[in-house]
Amino acid sequence: MIRELLVNACAKAVPKAMLAEAGDGAEATKRCREHAPDLVILDLELPDMDGLDLLGSLRELAPDVRVIALSSHTDEFTLHRAAQFKVNGFVDKNEQPLEILRGAIAKVMDGKTYFSPVVERVRNSLRADPIAFTKLLSDHEQYLLTLMGRGLTNEEVAAMVGLSAVTVKTHRRNIMGKLGFHSTPELIRYALDKGFIRTGLGSGRVKRSEL
Repeated sequence: MIRELLVNACAKAVPKAMLAEAGDGAEATKRCREHAPDLVILDLELPDMDGLDLLGSLRELAPDVRVIALSSHTDEFTLHRAAQFKVNGFVDKNEQPLEILRGAIAKVMDGKTYFSPVVERVRNSLRADPIAFTKLLSDHEQYLLTLMGRGLTNEEVAAMVGLSAVTVKTHRRNIMGKLGFHSTPELIRYALDKGFIRTGLGSGRVKRSEL
């Protein structure tokens, strides 16, 4: 239903454009291979993968493609990752009506960027915060936090990333020290608050290869 609304909104925003839609990452890859689009409006919560995981392959198929991310999650970690993947725009599904797409599409296709007001506020707050995780933790430590934040033991994390449990324990201690925490529950709460994990997700959202 949401996809159909988006298609209709895009048809109104760019009447002469050729439109294609996809229900998951695999189908989106197929469509991009067929059409080499100028613009992709990408929902970050896809049925088969994290939307940002898809960007690399889409840009291989369409090197000049511009991407507007669409998500109901505007937490710090999601926006940080979106910036790392160099999305051209970010529309918040919670606060913005579909009509806003017209302006977002126009700006992005004109070579500019578009970020919804709530996204700009979070991005500015993250940049201004002297103890933001972006300033304290390396990319690798951020990745490990997506696993530790799920309550996994050192042994479980080690098995997933190909490190020894002792090495993971050292990383955990370093991460907690940098963030000023003294217990795993504090670390898990931080991971939830910042968007490294979300309640109900069965796996970490960041692949090691991305970092």
